[in-house]
Amino acid sequence: MSSVLISLVAMFFLLMGVYALAAPAALTKPFGIAVETPVARSEIRAVYGGFGIAVAILLGVAAADIGDIRRGAVIAVAAALGGMALGRIISRLLDRPVGFYPIWFYCGVELVAAGLLCVAV
Repeated sequence: MSSVLISLVAMFFLLMGVYALAAPAALTKPFGIAVETPVARSEIRAVYGGFGIAVAILLGVAAADIGDIRRGAVIAVAAALGGMALGRIISRLLDRPVGFYPIWFYCGVELVAAGLLCVAV
């Protein structure tokens, strides 16, 4: 069961990464971020695309229990997701964004994914 949970989170990162590589402006549109220059598209593709795919691969290796990285990889990604959610919560306290989507939606996704990984450890 823990491999299934890890694989679910890996799939989320893989889909996000592929989407960011293919359509960087569409990925950031819900957040009101304009991606109009090649440099901006490169940044989105690198941070959301390349990094997301790398995390998906890492979690895939962890789910397959290859080598001796499972526990460390899962804890590291869970901590990163928790940190992302914490950043959104702090931003909510400082900036007062309105509406559920996209801020609270993605905060929830990050917390659920982090929780799934914690259960899988």
